Amino acid sequence: MLKKKILVIDDTEFMTKLISDTLTEAGYVVVTASDGYQGLEKVGTEKPDLVILDIVMPGIDGFEVCRILREDDRNNLMPIIMLTAQEDEDDKLTGLELGADDYIIKPFNHRELLSRVRNTLKRIDRNRWANPLTGLRGNVEIQMEIDKRIAGNKLFAVLYADIDNFKSYNDAYGYASGDRAIKVTADIIVENVKAHGNPDDFTGHIGGDDFIVISTPDKIETIAKEIISDFDKRAVELYSKEDAQRGYVVTSDRQGQPVKVPLITISLAIVTNEAIELTSHGQISEIATVLKNKAKAILKSTYTIYAK
Repeated sequence: MLKKKILVIDDTEFMTKLISDTLTEAGYVVVTASDGYQGLEKVGTEKPDLVILDIVMPGIDGFEVCRILREDDRNNLMPIIMLTAQEDEDDKLTGLELGADDYIIKPFNHRELLSRVRNTLKRIDRNRWANPLTGLRGNVEIQMEIDKRIAGNKLFAVLYADIDNFKSYNDAYGYASGDRAIKVTADIIVENVKAHGNPDDFTGHIGGDDFIVISTPDKIETIAKEIISDFDKRAVELYSKEDAQRGYVVTSDRQGQPVKVPLITISLAIVTNEAIELTSHGQISEIATVLKNKAKAILKSTYTIYAK
């Protein structure tokens, strides 16, 4: 795994060495700059994963450096931790308003420095990979988690979830309502994995109305059944009273003719390695796609499983 690179911008030699030594010993790659102008230049050349930025510096201060960095869209996901020797609330608020992610008050101990750096990097990485609508982990982490389970040579089960008739619902009720339906589905899945799964189970959002759960064979069918039960109860709340009572939505086909579309349901496909060897996320996805199509043909919320 590549080491994270941290840029320290501080005009004090003692402080720069203290921070650099602490971070280097913890396994980070550290580059330094002695003033704001040099710091801005090194952001462009070094492409750091995080910047530690002192407020009080000659030339341009840390506030101005932070403002310039945040004006460039390429730096949106680059975290900035600001250093100050003053416990001044105005300094903190100014930095946060300019886009700083965290603050460290000097003097500080090594443990605090490392904790803030690690937590900030972890949060930014999660935000970078997460689905922006639901906050659930996205495709990069999904593939990593599946690869980890395969490499661990342990029994695992993967559940793919897909909302049926979602496009028609989106067309009838609009994108804002569609987003709400996706968020409700995410909540249902997360709640049931937490209630019926294992502490280390994984929930992800592939994109659109597609979700994934990674659990164990002994838990996965209970999770699936409870997801279906909760989804069917809560899905009707996403409709107008009239549509919910009659059980369908009237929309138009491509020729502009009215058609009746059933209320949304959820189809689940479960793949486990109980009886077959699973070697890649691509293989699992192919099997799940076939299963999901079978589930969708049933025209109600259901799950299909491939294990034996």
